[in-house]
Amino acid sequence: MSDSRHLQCLLSSLSHCRSLVHLQQIHALASKTGLDTDPLVAGKLLLLSAAILPDALDYARRLFSVVPSPDPFMYNTLIRGVSDSDEPPHHAFLLYSRMCRQSVAPDSFTFAFLLKAAANSKSLVLGRQVHSHSVRHGLDAHLFVGTTLVSMYAVCGRVASARKAFDDIPQPNVVAWNAIITAHFRVDDVTNAERLFDQMPWRNLTSWNVMLAGYTGAGELEAARTLFRDMPQKDPVSWSTMIIGFASHGHFDDAFGFFRQLLREGLRPNEVSLTGVLSACSQAGAFETGKILHGHMKKSGLSTVTAVANALLNVYARCGRIQMACQVFDREMGKKGIVSWTSMIAALAMHGHGDKAIKLFNEMEEHGLKPDGVIFISLLYACSHSGLVEQGYHFFHRMEDVYGIKHSIEHYGCMVDLYGRAGLLDAAYNFVMRMPIEPNAIIWRTLLGACSIHGNVGLAELVKKKLSELEPRDSGDYVLLSNIYAVAGKWKDVANIRRSMNEESVRKRPGWSSIEVDKVLYMFVANNECCSVKEEAYGKLMEILSRLRKEGYIPEVTSVLHDIEEEEKEDAIAQHSEKLAVAFGMARMSTGSVIMIVKNLRICRDCHLVMKLISKVYEREIVVRDRSRFHSFREGFCSCRDYW
Repeated sequence: MSDSRHLQCLLSSLSHCRSLVHLQQIHALASKTGLDTDPLVAGKLLLLSAAILPDALDYARRLFSVVPSPDPFMYNTLIRGVSDSDEPPHHAFLLYSRMCRQSVAPDSFTFAFLLKAAANSKSLVLGRQVHSHSVRHGLDAHLFVGTTLVSMYAVCGRVASARKAFDDIPQPNVVAWNAIITAHFRVDDVTNAERLFDQMPWRNLTSWNVMLAGYTGAGELEAARTLFRDMPQKDPVSWSTMIIGFASHGHFDDAFGFFRQLLREGLRPNEVSLTGVLSACSQAGAFETGKILHGHMKKSGLSTVTAVANALLNVYARCGRIQMACQVFDREMGKKGIVSWTSMIAALAMHGHGDKAIKLFNEMEEHGLKPDGVIFISLLYACSHSGLVEQGYHFFHRMEDVYGIKHSIEHYGCMVDLYGRAGLLDAAYNFVMRMPIEPNAIIWRTLLGACSIHGNVGLAELVKKKLSELEPRDSGDYVLLSNIYAVAGKWKDVANIRRSMNEESVRKRPGWSSIEVDKVLYMFVANNECCSVKEEAYGKLMEILSRLRKEGYIPEVTSVLHDIEEEEKEDAIAQHSEKLAVAFGMARMSTGSVIMIVKNLRICRDCHLVMKLISKVYEREIVVRDRSRFHSFREGFCSCRDYW
């Protein structure tokens, strides 16, 4: 075969290459025929390994290292690959320094890729250095470089610098306009984003999608709805933006509505839209809707797509169906990556199955997957919620000793929670004081929560003082300390807390609970205005509580305000949203069906007691997902074993 035929065959093979193994085979053939030194072949090999194929960047480096005199294209290709990877941004800048030392002139692509590396790490210092070098080479006003400068400054929160970079572009195209609009949305400057959108000389579909995403990100949901309605055309990104945007703000019914509208218009849900609506299901606890979506996944052939399967697993796990989550993990997932294993371990952790979570982690290691820092968060969480203190301590130290994974603030928070839930408050406090990094508000708040569980007033006061320095206006901290004082009978201190909240205009976060009945999601908010649904729920609840009292139920009112009558105290705790939700489920759902409640705050002791009694007296299975874990109530017992 002639060299030209060999070359054409190699180029054809490279165009169809989809894996590193295949690339290595092609490279071996190129070396055998002597065509690996052909600039076109060498460039294609480098492009595939550096920027297209997964897990091939190290191979790209080896290819690059044997090139005697790399040209700008080769340097730019490797810089691009490093910039798009998870590697520190300075690795890309080391390549640029080598490029300069070898007198290879950078071009617009060089600076654009370097700016992307700076943006990915939100490194304003590196970004400004690249900007300075682009000015020196007269490329800062180049359309490609200028647009990337706008994006880099936007990511770093410097909207004024982004606007100057935009103004320096002689003839900004639609991409540059979209970038500067995004820059304003990043700093919640909706007014100027709207003004720029109106000034655009032309728009493409991305421009409309940028505005949609900006509105939903800023919580301007009605503006997003109006814009969506007026769009000249819509693509999968448009639909996904609305579904995800509304779900992220708790408007689950709207998210489901957009998905149903997508189907009515004869469009096929794609990976992103399905993942978005599944996320809404998992947040809302919409099990029945999730099952319907499972059917859509199978019909559309997306059930084995990893991201979608992970989202489905989360739906079943967060709707209290841990066995169904296990079935998705074991039978329906295609290739299981680290995210899939992490999701399953986190699901087991939420349900209090610490031993099973540890067993699954060991299985993952046997499959040859290397754990990362995120999976250790789930693993430590599992140990914390199952009281496995020694195992948690073991895994925390194994992170660095065995895997060389540096502890993050989240890992330290898990350890504080591990000790705190187990009642080892001194150990938890000493752990915080010995942390090599400064504890943040979340660390101290975790410790305050442990003080609340175990009634340690002295430590709670010390911790609240720390929190007042870090986040003085968080309502949850005031409420926790107030409850601790109330349980201890320190009513004067409770009154002082209430007075401080009023003086500083700190508003308590309202508690809400949701329940799905006949594929409709109902929301109950504590002490909210009455409606027919709430009246129905309250009437049923009074009937239930009356029966429970005959069975020996005594309301737990120790944390309710001291200066109201006993009857008012009992009525106050009866208004808790999870009680109303479960009563509504009892009124509307058939006997034998599982009542699933989702709550945004931690379930209180009285509600926990009521759920246990209902499960025994009425022989109903109740599942409550609160802020921290699942509670499965059956025959008078809870899966948490009163450890939550």
